[in-house]
Amino acid sequence: MKPNRSLLYITFCLISTLSFSQYKFSGYVDNNTIEGGIYLSVVEDYRKISGVFPEQILNKTVPDSTGYFSFSGNNLPSENRIYRIHVDTCPEDDQSTTHFTGHCPNSKEVIFIANNSDTLSLPFSFDDEMFCRVISKNEKADAFLKIDSLKNDMRFAFGTYRSEANRKMNSKKWFSILQQYGEQLQEPLAELYSYAFLSDRAQNLHAYYLEDLKTNYSYYDDLLGRLTEKYPNSNYTKQYNAELTSDKYIISSHKDGGLPKWIYLAGIVALLSIIGNFYFFGKLKKITQQLPELDASLSKQEKKVLDLILADKSNKEIASEMFVSLSTVKSHINNLYKKLHVSSRDEVKQLFSK
Repeated sequence: MKPNRSLLYITFCLISTLSFSQYKFSGYVDNNTIEGGIYLSVVEDYRKISGVFPEQILNKTVPDSTGYFSFSGNNLPSENRIYRIHVDTCPEDDQSTTHFTGHCPNSKEVIFIANNSDTLSLPFSFDDEMFCRVISKNEKADAFLKIDSLKNDMRFAFGTYRSEANRKMNSKKWFSILQQYGEQLQEPLAELYSYAFLSDRAQNLHAYYLEDLKTNYSYYDDLLGRLTEKYPNSNYTKQYNAELTSDKYIISSHKDGGLPKWIYLAGIVALLSIIGNFYFFGKLKKITQQLPELDASLSKQEKKVLDLILADKSNKEIASEMFVSLSTVKSHINNLYKKLHVSSRDEVKQLFSK
């Protein structure tokens, strides 16, 4: 029985496709960065989407004399992930210091969505700028560039807003535009990119995010559902779930009509302080009315001690000036306190300052 050649051929093609399926990311850098190294990174923490983070780097290459470079292989996840390609002109000896916070002034980057079977190219733009175009059969690959374009429009518009009231009004508008556009792209990772920007505590829009989470909570829950459905085991979904849970707790402790617990505690302390002051000043008023009688009840030595206390003299100085021992001074002070109905030097001073 002869083997079916057509079946063998199809089987061979399928096996070849599965065995040799791989990615290829290529592009060009300009003359200003042609001497630098080019790095491919996978971004698992969406709070570190932009920047230079050594722990994210997968591979490094250098461009040829024309500025062309490429990365290829078959070691990436089969589902979409966030990737970054950046060119870095920092000397290797300086990288550990320069890249410590993720910020590198001598680098340029492009962020995109891809998977292990994608072929992606980064040609120059129409203005001969690099990393401004992403060409790929993966229709979600350039989602981040589209959002970045919208963010640039927002920054330009903010430059024209003069008054604080105008800025607040337009902040709300741009918040909604960015959120809705991310959803329209129908890619949870693109929505996550917008979310990371809008919920960034360093951004002015963070206050609008917390306010929106109170009234538009269904959107954020739905985004978690979309992430869970498409990327159930990814770090993106786990990180977003943890952050959303934390932020919901924050807004639940600051609901309208209620105050944070520390305000109630401060109020109780203030009330006790007021009651204490009323008691003290009432006691002080009563004592002040009795001062003539109290003054007459003091001995010459006690009056002398009183004058020296009011002059801010210490016990040692009082003993020296009166030519008596410290124990005698202490005895006079105790008798003085009893007659004046006080328990400290400060109370004595307050009493006679009136």
